[in-house]
Amino acid sequence: MSGPSVLELSDRAREVFRSVVESYLENGEPVGSRTISRMSGLNLSPASIRNVMQDLEELELLAAPYTSAGRMPTEIGLRLFVDGMMQVGRLSSTERKTIEAQLDEDGPVEEAIAQTTLALSGLSACAGIVHVPKRAPVLSQIGFVQLSAGQALAVLVGADGSVENRVLDLPGPVSESALTQAANYMSERLAGLTLDQAMARLDKEISRGKAALDEAARDLVERGLATWSKDGAERPVLIVRGQANLLDDSATADLDKVRQLLDELEDKEQIAHVLDHARDAEAAKIFIGSENKLFSLSGSSVIAAPYHDNEGQVVGVVGVIGPTRLNYARVVPMVDFTAQTLSKLMA
Repeated sequence: MSGPSVLELSDRAREVFRSVVESYLENGEPVGSRTISRMSGLNLSPASIRNVMQDLEELELLAAPYTSAGRMPTEIGLRLFVDGMMQVGRLSSTERKTIEAQLDEDGPVEEAIAQTTLALSGLSACAGIVHVPKRAPVLSQIGFVQLSAGQALAVLVGADGSVENRVLDLPGPVSESALTQAANYMSERLAGLTLDQAMARLDKEISRGKAALDEAARDLVERGLATWSKDGAERPVLIVRGQANLLDDSATADLDKVRQLLDELEDKEQIAHVLDHARDAEAAKIFIGSENKLFSLSGSSVIAAPYHDNEGQVVGVVGVIGPTRLNYARVVPMVDFTAQTLSKLMA
């Protein structure tokens, strides 16, 4: 996507273009020359403004959705605006507190990330998205409860406070002592280890005859570790929140595009691929409409920024997805601040 630079426009053209874009982003409606003449300080007649708008249309910066309608920015025009003319706003203290509030919540890190993304979604009136780092679960405590002759319930507590219950299928009846023995072994010998580390220690102690476990208890330990490991590998690494925000009153003007966007949000693998393009950015990165293939049909925009661990390494990307008429100047600092907030969470 390429077009003229800001420097190639005359002062008059820049001011008319800015007025059209800012009005469109605020109201979502094509902007007419009379509207511009009333709102700007150009002291130009509607006829003169129409001539300038015609010139901007020939440069592919503006377009008319239909004959005799006002003008609206094209994707090329939006790119010119956000790169060369937009003045980024500042978050209010209330907005900052709303995003930061999720850091004080107890519970798994993944849940705090999801809730922070939901807060971003609500403030921006977009769908919030976050690429969650794959984290190796660390064991803390484990317990087993007999359910039936062929099943046991494994209660797995992670070092991050997460609690997960999994039903294990057993080859046969297991005694109460075997359940207790398995739980004690895992809590005493494997606590503080990742799943891979726990499996390696179990194999090592079994091979050396140091695992004080009978066959039934050992089977319970192996099944418990294998179940949690499988769940962790299959756990989604992309969280999408606030899709309902896309169905606001203005969405009725183009329901087909909204439906298309909601369909696109189901393709989490492709969304994760889009977010990967923002991993190396120093601040929020903006993708407008057809600049990314996934959202070309719905004509949507993505604003995303990376967040880091305490060593400065990128561990994920957070952002929003919405229509191209986003209030970029307001949403960009929201995304940047959310990324900074998640970096604190990961430290």
